[in-house]
Amino acid sequence: MDPILLPSQHASAHDLPDDPARLDAVLAEAVAAALAAQQPDGNFEDPAADDDLGDMGLGVVSLLCLAWRRLSPVDPEFVPAVRRGVDFFLRHRVFRTDNPGEPFLRVRHSGLPYARYMPGEGEHPFGDWPSTVWAMLHAVNVLELGEGLLTGGQYAEVTELALGYWRWLTEASMVNPQQTANQAIGAVVAGLMLGRHLAAVSRAREATHVTTTAMRLYTDVIRPARVTDRGFRLPLEHGAGHDQNYLPISLSFLAQAHRVTGDRLFLDDGAEIARYLDCRLSARGFDFGGPRYSEQHCGAEGRLGLRYFSEHVGVDLGRYLADRRVSYYPVAESGAPSGHFAFTTVWLYQDDSRWHRAHSPAVTPYSLRHGETSVSLTANHTPYLIDAARAVVIESVVAGQHGIGPLLRYPDGHRTLLTRPLGPVRIGEARHGDFLAQLVTKAVVTRDQVMLSVQQLSVSDGRRITLFAVMPAADAEFLAGLPYTEETEEGQRKIVTVAEPGGASFDLGAAGAVLPTAGTLLAGRLAITSGAALRVVNPPAGPSGFNSAETIGLTQEQLAFSLADDPRGYGNPDSGWRRVTDTNHVLAGPLPDSPPGLAVFAVRYGPHDDVPFTVGTRAAEDGVVIEAPGFAVFVGEPAGDAGGEPVLRFGG
Repeated sequence: MDPILLPSQHASAHDLPDDPARLDAVLAEAVAAALAAQQPDGNFEDPAADDDLGDMGLGVVSLLCLAWRRLSPVDPEFVPAVRRGVDFFLRHRVFRTDNPGEPFLRVRHSGLPYARYMPGEGEHPFGDWPSTVWAMLHAVNVLELGEGLLTGGQYAEVTELALGYWRWLTEASMVNPQQTANQAIGAVVAGLMLGRHLAAVSRAREATHVTTTAMRLYTDVIRPARVTDRGFRLPLEHGAGHDQNYLPISLSFLAQAHRVTGDRLFLDDGAEIARYLDCRLSARGFDFGGPRYSEQHCGAEGRLGLRYFSEHVGVDLGRYLADRRVSYYPVAESGAPSGHFAFTTVWLYQDDSRWHRAHSPAVTPYSLRHGETSVSLTANHTPYLIDAARAVVIESVVAGQHGIGPLLRYPDGHRTLLTRPLGPVRIGEARHGDFLAQLVTKAVVTRDQVMLSVQQLSVSDGRRITLFAVMPAADAEFLAGLPYTEETEEGQRKIVTVAEPGGASFDLGAAGAVLPTAGTLLAGRLAITSGAALRVVNPPAGPSGFNSAETIGLTQEQLAFSLADDPRGYGNPDSGWRRVTDTNHVLAGPLPDSPPGLAVFAVRYGPHDDVPFTVGTRAAEDGVVIEAPGFAVFVGEPAGDAGGEPVLRFGG
């Protein structure tokens, strides 16, 4: 099988050089490529593109305006080329007649200008609202940077065009018809920037109206629609709050809104998103999930926001694995800038914030991160993402139940994953030397309506991470997660085979196959080691199993889209992933010396060359002591201390 690479998670965003000299060199290369690719009629669009065309040409012009200010080009063809590009856009890419099939107009035949997602009559009018937002953002950047480069007539026409775009977005069309908050926040930024420009050219009444409308759109429409996840309020994207691609883009828009206005509201809202991303992202910046894009990470579009708020909040958001294909700006097939999302490139060049690079150990209610390791938890405080040894383990699925944790078995073959809390969850943490630990205590209910207290403990020394579970004795195993990707020079590569140390390769796509081990499983760069028995069970054949014979060649996102309600780009991959019925199961048995009445599990995730994993347990007053290589930890009874708080400490 050919290597299966995740298409857009390539390298940490902060590893891309952004010093002034490098940015100038990139911009000079973009200018040369754009001029060389310009068509005889002045068009700067990518001839090979079949969508997102409506804002492309003006986006390229905005980059050339940035170069005009920053590089002072001496090429005698530069100014004429820019003016031809503006003329082409004004003549051929400004539409004033309604697009046939447009379902979201509030005012028909308004005559106001808008940008089309695709230029043809009736071609995907659903995308015209965001294309107009993007075109307006390019327009206000051209106004800010292009005076003296454009002719006086062109400059005046772009001014009226930007104002007309704003009226079409807020008066002629429904606002945010795709229910995609990053686009709506982008419209707010466009209005705020236009208002600032109008005020600067003594059009105060219009400036006040546009600015007031933009702020009301944000405060009265966008903010009230936010949803809460893991205690953070997030803008609504296609019916949900978090999206791998869109949320960092929203950060860029909020960063620019704060840069334009200085309003603390935008800073605080962006900080909330930044803290949310920080608790989700693995130690290396990996994550998955979202209502539009599950594994598609953004490139240049999100870098401003990630950098701006990493500095403001003081967290290492730059570890986010970004798409290097669009590092500084989206690129056409010709190698020239496509112009799409060029406004984020302009703002990045204008901003002087710096990455916060300190990578301190951190524990939140939904994550533990230390050195090269991390565990990320769902809203139910269940592990869904483990990162160690530069490889990723994601949640397993057994009989439609998702998570990592104890798995209760019944004589009739039924299995219940003991991770869904019945009521509030209690969380404790402890630190000692190089070790960091988090304890989650849950009340869960079995199929027989018996309530059990399950304690799940994560311990990291920065190089390896160990998961423990303590529960009442029962016929149970520990579902240790699904080995998913490893870091390679080519990118994040899906793990499709595993092996015992020194053993033959085991195909994760062989339907129903079972691999018993002596306690250690090698999965890509990662070693998964149990303190007791460890085996792998493959899913049966079928399209709803991940790594079944039919799906072994798919990424998580591809399978999720295949099971979603609507086609890719419209279906919700999160809902599709919830329809997965089974994955490979890595199953660990209980420790043989578990104290009477208890079942204790221990699974370590670390490098291949790790020390032997010998784990011992013993009962202690009001709890249990677990001894593992390098540390011992005391886990108190589930009832907690006198105040009900979890008891967790290092040492016996």
